[in-house]
Amino acid sequence: MAEEPRKSLNFIEEIIEKDNRTGKWGGMVYTRFPPEPNGYLHIGHAKSICLNFGLAAQYGGKCNLRFDDTNPVKEEEEYVNSIIEDVKWLGFTWDALCFGSDYFDQMYEWALELIKNGHAYVDDQTAEQIREGRGTLTRPGTNSPFRDRLAEENLNLFERMKNGEFPDGSKVLRAKIDMASPNLNLRDPVMYRILHASHHRSGNKWCVYPMYDWAHGNEDSIEGITHSICTLEFENHRSLYDWFLDKLGVHHPQQIEFARLELTYTVMSKRRLLELVKEGGVRGWDDPRMPTLSGMRRRGYTPEAIRAFCKEIGAAKFNSTIDIAKLENSIRTDLNKRAERRMAVLNPLRVVITNYPENEDELLEAINNPEDESAGTRKVPFSRELFIEREDFMEDPPKKFFRLAPGREVRLRYAYFITCEEVIKDDTGKVIELRCTYDPATRGGDSPDGRKVKGTLHWVSAKHAVNAEVRQYDHLFMKENPSDVEEGQDYKSNLNPESLVIIENAKLEPGLKAAQRGERFQFERMGYFCVDLDSSDTRLVFNRTVTLRDTWAKIHKKGG
Repeated sequence: MAEEPRKSLNFIEEIIEKDNRTGKWGGMVYTRFPPEPNGYLHIGHAKSICLNFGLAAQYGGKCNLRFDDTNPVKEEEEYVNSIIEDVKWLGFTWDALCFGSDYFDQMYEWALELIKNGHAYVDDQTAEQIREGRGTLTRPGTNSPFRDRLAEENLNLFERMKNGEFPDGSKVLRAKIDMASPNLNLRDPVMYRILHASHHRSGNKWCVYPMYDWAHGNEDSIEGITHSICTLEFENHRSLYDWFLDKLGVHHPQQIEFARLELTYTVMSKRRLLELVKEGGVRGWDDPRMPTLSGMRRRGYTPEAIRAFCKEIGAAKFNSTIDIAKLENSIRTDLNKRAERRMAVLNPLRVVITNYPENEDELLEAINNPEDESAGTRKVPFSRELFIEREDFMEDPPKKFFRLAPGREVRLRYAYFITCEEVIKDDTGKVIELRCTYDPATRGGDSPDGRKVKGTLHWVSAKHAVNAEVRQYDHLFMKENPSDVEEGQDYKSNLNPESLVIIENAKLEPGLKAAQRGERFQFERMGYFCVDLDSSDTRLVFNRTVTLRDTWAKIHKKGG
């Protein structure tokens, strides 16, 4: 019997498998997802979440959720809670819930150790002086005039910094490494700065706070992490990560960098996302146009679709931008299997079936999901007056338009063949009503005499229709690269003014009246939609998650 081909490994899996073969970590894989609680998680974080938790699960290891909360000025409990909710929603469970702030005492003690050993010093220079003294890629840095302070003086000053004797910005603690290093990160980086600010967990206990490069390795070491997986922007920081841990002589994880996720038609910078929220470019962190996980959840994305997307794009060593169509295809594939079908008319045009009995209606059987037999069927009411999509009728249709037109016969989904006999217009010439006839012998949508029609339309009984607000979402930005702007403009100049189109009175089949918040459906021929958080018993609100592929729309755009 032939062996099955072995699944190809990504470069991180190759590292882990080599470590396991050599017994480097005793066969243990211990990872962590370490967000800073200064904003909401986005789809880029989902890639890191899936990677870290996924690798731990794949190799029978552990993964921590750790909050890198070392900057009290930007961090809030709101963000902590949202991150916990998002990670749970994605389907992951951590082995330990950790906070960098829980290690402040240990980090402080380790800083004292570096000072005693001559590897750190207190610098009185301003931030601007330190920046100037660091040099450039072509010019080495210059030593601080305070670099050669004795250890005893540095210990005294650092303790006084901790005790709150000095104002913000007046002193910092720096590592003493090499001001001529070709790696600028090794030119005496700042380890601690003075910040008289209340911390969301430790309150006012501290007024010196560790910088990320100092805290990062310490946190990994304390938790016993084996593989510290970071995005590529930290590659040049790896030497510093290693230097700190080597000087301390403590547990030393391996830092591995992978390419972060960039998507077309969106921005991933938390700073920019925060600007959009604060300046009203969107309605909040959970606006369905946002790439945040809370926004995607509200839009109707499933955790399964996001996990599948992250698995498809995988882990790479080099940065690239992923077409957002890949993400949209992942939710289409997932919802095609799980979402029940319903009929909804977003831009209604009234149809009167003149030969259908007045004051009568009937129930027709409709399939809930052709991809899932267990979903069964439902009954939808049919009556003399219906609504169809206005776009499904043209008075003078071009070739390849197979929908309703004067004198043309089409099929109504699950119902009958109808023929357009008369077009009613208002005083402005706008079509306001179609008068049609139906063939009673075609109940269920098939003709007993075998005649064929090319068009099948969805519809809603006017008598039974439920009104709803439908929010049609599109790309937040008009350009694939929102940062592609003319001189004097910024990325916000590329915001798409039609990223949200609100339809006030869509007509839905009556069964949707009972739909619950978060419930997802395919509106036949229109796309996938979910019930928004704003929805109530008296006002239904649906969000469009993603469109269906529409061949006619493509032809129409090309002028066919």
